Amino acid sequence: MQQMVLDIGMASGPTLQNFFPGANEAALRHLQLWAGPETSQTTRSPVPSYIWGPSGSGKTHLLKAVRESLREQGAVVGWLDPSELSPPEFDERWAAILMDDVHLFNAEQQHAAFKWFVNAQTWQRWVLGAGDAPPADLLLRDDLRTRLGWGHIYALQLLNEDERRAVLQSEAEARGLELSTEVVDFMLKRFSRDLGSLMQLLDHLDRFAMQTQRGLTIPLIKSMLENL
Repeated sequence: MQQMVLDIGMASGPTLQNFFPGANEAALRHLQLWAGPETSQTTRSPVPSYIWGPSGSGKTHLLKAVRESLREQGAVVGWLDPSELSPPEFDERWAAILMDDVHLFNAEQQHAAFKWFVNAQTWQRWVLGAGDAPPADLLLRDDLRTRLGWGHIYALQLLNEDERRAVLQSEAEARGLELSTEVVDFMLKRFSRDLGSLMQLLDHLDRFAMQTQRGLTIPLIKSMLENL
């Protein structure tokens, strides 16, 4: 059986520019104002921000996009998510602190996050957090939950079907791929409609199409599934 080559492909990384906002324009504009290259370090507000919403609403995309934007500007950023089992100590060089999926933090991660918050306040650093619920509903230690709710809070909405179609078409175009209406219909009917899952599917299709030198068609999708 032919195996897919998983280390090739032309997937674009998360950026603020390739985030399709839909009803989430306010959150995107807030992050662009804070982390965009046109914003100087001296004019950035240290008031924390928090975004929340269901899986697939774009939380991780936005946090990674902010991280990438700041890194491109030469900034060092602190990052914490549930996969970081041994969180480091706060680093004074950090220009910002990003915390993803805070609702999944264990006790040690919550302790580290709180300490980061305290130091961020002392050093006037921005904190951007993301979770699946508003701060008041998070099952976290009280002092951390309170701090996550201190500043700007944005609720993210899932994209509707037309918006998901637009994102798939736009991403395919960015990769130089032709994605027909029939293929999009098939993807939406046969696979999870979660945008993250759809983008992962497109990534696999892109790689398989490159490997087999075929266009993106329904038979290609079926062939890829047979080779998984």
